[in-house]
Amino acid sequence: MLDINREHPDYRAVSGVWPKYRDLYVGGEQLIRNADRYLVARQSEPGDVYGERLKRAFYENYIGSIIDWYASTLFRREPVLVFEGNDDGGRAFYNEFAEDCDLRGSTLSDFFRRQVVGALVMGKSYIVVDFPRIARTAATRAEEDELGMSRAYLCEYPAASLINWELDQQGEFEWAVLRSERTVMEPDGEPAVETQWIRYDREEFQVHRQRVSRDRKGGVTLADAGRHGLAGQRRVPVVEFSVSEGLWLMNKAASLQLEHFNKSNGLSWALTMGLFAMPVVYSDRQVEQMVGESYYLQLGQDDKFGWTEPEGHVYEIALRNLDRLKEEIYRVCYLMSQAGGSLSKNSSLSGYSKERDYTVTQEVLRAYGDTVKDTIKRVLRMILEARKDSLGIDVSGLDEFDIGDFSGELADAERLLSLGIASETLRKQIQKKLAMKFLCDARQEIKDQIAKEIDAA
Repeated sequence: MLDINREHPDYRAVSGVWPKYRDLYVGGEQLIRNADRYLVARQSEPGDVYGERLKRAFYENYIGSIIDWYASTLFRREPVLVFEGNDDGGRAFYNEFAEDCDLRGSTLSDFFRRQVVGALVMGKSYIVVDFPRIARTAATRAEEDELGMSRAYLCEYPAASLINWELDQQGEFEWAVLRSERTVMEPDGEPAVETQWIRYDREEFQVHRQRVSRDRKGGVTLADAGRHGLAGQRRVPVVEFSVSEGLWLMNKAASLQLEHFNKSNGLSWALTMGLFAMPVVYSDRQVEQMVGESYYLQLGQDDKFGWTEPEGHVYEIALRNLDRLKEEIYRVCYLMSQAGGSLSKNSSLSGYSKERDYTVTQEVLRAYGDTVKDTIKRVLRMILEARKDSLGIDVSGLDEFDIGDFSGELADAERLLSLGIASETLRKQIQKKLAMKFLCDARQEIKDQIAKEIDAA
């Protein structure tokens, strides 16, 4: 138990911030339930006052919207799988795989969109390449296909799942341990928490499980073991999808988002309290009368009465500070043109000016796109080698984002072809690129058929 549940020092160093980052991304009721972790109490603030502030807490979720915008914009046009070779059986498998890569109905684009979101929130996510485990032994490749043993699929794990590992000198996993939890129902109807550990090395896997309910705590048992699908390659089937420190958006914006959360709630509380003005009586005698809408106050000849009301200067400063914090969140996430306020003062401009404002964001999107394409190629080539398919695979796309329209790209292609460059390969590549971009939402099977017809023409 101690061995399988041991945590890597690097895991312990960063695992404490992941729940906070997840709350900041999700926002809504999840963050409000945990608001006491993030709403800072004032010095010597009475507990009942702090409790009421917690009940009134709200959260303006800028970073969550920014991350979702990046993920949706990046996959506005789906990545295109390009095959080379005459292995029709292999082509049919990868076309099917692109439409359902995890045996849960997720397309390859949907699956990697989730990986992008996970990496922008947590810095990384993990993908496991797996094959169905069937007790029978297949004698031929055709029998493997018939039994479903060659039907590779992907499993996704968040950053918090990989608790321990060892890397070789090339940075590849020697072994890795993935931990996950789920709630299951006992036969008596009581809920229990089942923890599962999967340990992979270069050839074998082990699955350990433990079930803990309200009344009892079970021991850790070995539930399954054997050789995994990439044992022939002597490769751990765990692939890391990660972004660089500079492109880890949540890590860059979390402190700003928390400061905005505290400032905005502080301002809201002050404005709310300012609505309930406090009466002030200037008098040398003891005043014991009640003051309110249904009461009157009797004063002496020289007594004075008034209400306290803040002048509002600090509110103006707070409002300006909140605007600056919001702009800074967008700035560190490379979305200055969408921040509003002074950072997008030229938002009314059009054409080339807008395109220049968007240049930095485009470059960041292309960096994310390159990471996605490299990971998809790495995963598919692992599967290709495990299945021994006679194909070459490449991935294109994820490099154009709604700046120019398709008609502009078409005109550029026509001008390039009109130069009369004596290259049949160039002509076919231009035609395939335009066709795949125009039919980006079509099934991979249709895209592959069009590419084959262009190559054969």
